[in-house]
Amino acid sequence: MSVRITALTDPEQSASARRLAWLATAPDGTTVGHAFLRLFDKEGQQHLSELDVQVHPAERRRGAGKALLDAAVEAARQDGRTSLIAQASADSPGSAFLEASGFEVALTLTYTRLALADADVEALAALVRSTHEGYELRSWVGTVPDGLADTFVASRRAMDDMPMGAVDWGTVVWDLNRVRAAASAVAARGEVLRTVAAVDRTDGTIVGFTELVVPGDGKGDAQHYGTAVLPSHRGRGLALWMKAASIVEAREQHPELAGLLTDTADNNPHMRRVNDDLGYRPTHTSYEYQRTLTGPEEPGFNNGS
Repeated sequence: MSVRITALTDPEQSASARRLAWLATAPDGTTVGHAFLRLFDKEGQQHLSELDVQVHPAERRRGAGKALLDAAVEAARQDGRTSLIAQASADSPGSAFLEASGFEVALTLTYTRLALADADVEALAALVRSTHEGYELRSWVGTVPDGLADTFVASRRAMDDMPMGAVDWGTVVWDLNRVRAAASAVAARGEVLRTVAAVDRTDGTIVGFTELVVPGDGKGDAQHYGTAVLPSHRGRGLALWMKAASIVEAREQHPELAGLLTDTADNNPHMRRVNDDLGYRPTHTSYEYQRTLTGPEEPGFNNGS
């Protein structure tokens, strides 16, 4: 099948990335697929790009996916990117396509869900009431309060050593503008960002946090974003404590919420254990794929065909 690839103007921009888009159409003008390429622009990630290719099931294996991939690879290379990542569920058509296109598995992710109707409310409440000497919990909705802003930005360093397998993720550099931009992006989508933080009582600094994004109507499933504790405060049960508090608050403030979703790297046994202890159950496995972009034409691939 002869496929036409058209570059589109994508209005989606953020403080940390911009996005390119392409549309694949058949000779009769029917749309058969599309691709998005996210180009990370913040310091520490300017080598990185992220691909999302989607082809209608009835149109697969007819060249549309390869044509979209070629367009994205060329754009990434022209922009000076050296690493291209993409994600696909295990044993899916997307997984097979990426592996046939020179991508390699760099990280395995286990997705889990906590059905709130089945949550052990009493056990969760007991966890929240448990004593953690020298610490207290604080929570807020939306953008971090001004009085906690600087220390919350500093606490983002807790994500620096997050297990990422072989993914060339680079270094995510956080400042107050980036924190506020992330919260604003959630609000712009009509969703609610809820944060629970662990605070060191000796100096009032935030030493850990967990974030949850709730649909605007308070229904369906909410999505955990990040949970992390600064290295010098680990091993004291703070992640379990904060996440239990997040679950309890979500149930109380959004009674029609059905469940909570999260994903954890298989090489992060501590966070997997936290989720298991809280009642999260596996739903599926996904792979983070990576392909190195080495030059105008990579060995073994004919990007012009």
